[in-house]
Amino acid sequence: MNQAHLRKFDLTGRVALVTGASRGLGAAMSRGLAQAGAEVILNGRDAATLEAQAEKLRAEGLACRVSAFDVTDGKAVEAAVAGLGPIDILLHNAGNQHRAPIEETTEAGWHSVIDTHLTALWRLSRLVVPGMKQRRRGKVIATGSLASDLGRATITPYASAKGGLKMFIRALAVELGPWNIQCNAIGPGWFDTEMNKPLLDNPEWLAMVQRRCPAGRYAQPEEIAGTAVFLASGASDFVSGQMLFVDGGVTASMS
Repeated sequence: MNQAHLRKFDLTGRVALVTGASRGLGAAMSRGLAQAGAEVILNGRDAATLEAQAEKLRAEGLACRVSAFDVTDGKAVEAAVAGLGPIDILLHNAGNQHRAPIEETTEAGWHSVIDTHLTALWRLSRLVVPGMKQRRRGKVIATGSLASDLGRATITPYASAKGGLKMFIRALAVELGPWNIQCNAIGPGWFDTEMNKPLLDNPEWLAMVQRRCPAGRYAQPEEIAGTAVFLASGASDFVSGQMLFVDGGVTASMS
């Protein structure tokens, strides 16, 4: 690949806001964006945890800053985003889970998951998109899931949120295309993250993953970073409205 092609992946001069950036996939994608040249704004609810993650990036010579706020708190989001300056890349990765049979799913649990994954994406998008329109460029990226397409017992709030997220991204891509703004989602498969620890500790679940996933294993968080860089960069300027699965082949397999 020649240097001109490589420059399409260069994020120098771009500012990326990454929610849920203190650990797991959010931390890995933040590092990837920063390594590609972006200044990354790390978001999460706990300022101390974010600062610890930021120090790791700064120790590598990477540009980042911290903005701690709860993505489900509308007033806090508006106040924080207003003080961040222009955002070129929005990567909404904040997430949570509420595992329970439908009859045991609480209303609070339902709203917590929907608000974190889906309502927050709407809220953040409506705040950063006007600036993107003015500059006639921008990238909106959301972390989806296998559950955006595939159902599983006891996660109806999560599957509903991730399915809605997929269609939100598709609709937004159509709306914002005339302003040269691309909107896409990343669909992680089974990754070795803190949120998945209850599953990782279950031998039956691990055996299922090894059988069901053509790659035969869980993925490590850093394996998602390249996809985030691609979707945030000029290399994806004609890619919009897509859910790009990073799943080791799970969604391609019937087994």
